Amino acid sequence: MNRLKSLAAILLGPADDDTDESAAALEAAGVPVSFADCRNCPHPCEEPGHEDYPEKIVSMIDTTSEMLGSVKPYRRQVVISTGRSDWARSITDEKGSLAAHLLTIETEAPNMPTPIISPDITAPGTPESGLKELPEKPLTPISGIFKASAASTVSILNGSHNTVSSDYETESVLVFPDYKVVTEVSVSLEGAKELWENSVNPAVPRLGSLSTTTSVKSWIIPYSCVILICSHRRRDVRCAVAAPKLERAFSETLEREGWEVHTHLDEPTGPPLEEFNDSEDAKEAEMQRRLQELDDDLPKRALILKTSHIGGHKYAGNIIIYMPQGAGVWYGRVSTHEVEPIVRTTILDGRILPPLLRGGVNLSRPDCKRLNDW
Repeated sequence: MNRLKSLAAILLGPADDDTDESAAALEAAGVPVSFADCRNCPHPCEEPGHEDYPEKIVSMIDTTSEMLGSVKPYRRQVVISTGRSDWARSITDEKGSLAAHLLTIETEAPNMPTPIISPDITAPGTPESGLKELPEKPLTPISGIFKASAASTVSILNGSHNTVSSDYETESVLVFPDYKVVTEVSVSLEGAKELWENSVNPAVPRLGSLSTTTSVKSWIIPYSCVILICSHRRRDVRCAVAAPKLERAFSETLEREGWEVHTHLDEPTGPPLEEFNDSEDAKEAEMQRRLQELDDDLPKRALILKTSHIGGHKYAGNIIIYMPQGAGVWYGRVSTHEVEPIVRTTILDGRILPPLLRGGVNLSRPDCKRLNDW
């Protein structure tokens, strides 16, 4: 009976009443939502590119429990270049790895900042908030929806991208929601410490420390969105089976929309952020300018990467969509049938599909109509 319920939930989606209730709660939290269907194709589906998961995998996916609230708050999430799509079961236990070194530095780090708990919005006009002014009425908090500034932990992931460092013995690390790539990171305790002190430490602003003596270099990630897909087979087979199918579906759908899709990070161009020696305000303005320039790039470009365990394998397929505006959207129970609505509704139109939402960072945008508004 449970197996039949799971199949029915995947085919038919959540009940309308549940969807309406979730959407209302998200709207009260200042999250831009959409009432569009999460799936537009027929049941059963024979559309090209809509590869079904094997029935055994479908039967292993939790389709009934509440997903919203299943994301733990974090100040930053880092994705380390490895060139692989599977890793040791626990990446931070792999001796000598950058992930292990970074966890050691985080564990030993003194004076972790106290997270900002209330109000759950940053001051008006600050780049991180993206808000023009404070809302007239207080927002209703919702589990799993959080501001990066309200958290003090760091999430460490491995990614499938290759390093783009000039020294190929060093790694390139994506930092979210800052939307930066940090290169020349040595795979050592010293390299992890330098990365931490310059770009990852929750006490460091989005710009980073911008030390003139550091060997690491940072740039804006040169894409209009980044899609992370969990593929960690040694952790759980469900996401490993889902990941390649989702990667193909997202690539094909975005390309039909006129986007250029990469599965490996392109080399950054222009001077690194560390070369700007102006005031902090001027540096922040330069970073904001570079981020906003991504809107002008044609064709628009998306980066799709496979990552290590992000939590919630029972909700496979699991994806995270990051945007230059600072939002990070966590979706679960994603199959190839939901990819087209996700692309059109969330990536292009900047709105959340409530039935798929697990949570996310910087999703509360009460003064904006879309997540991709500035």
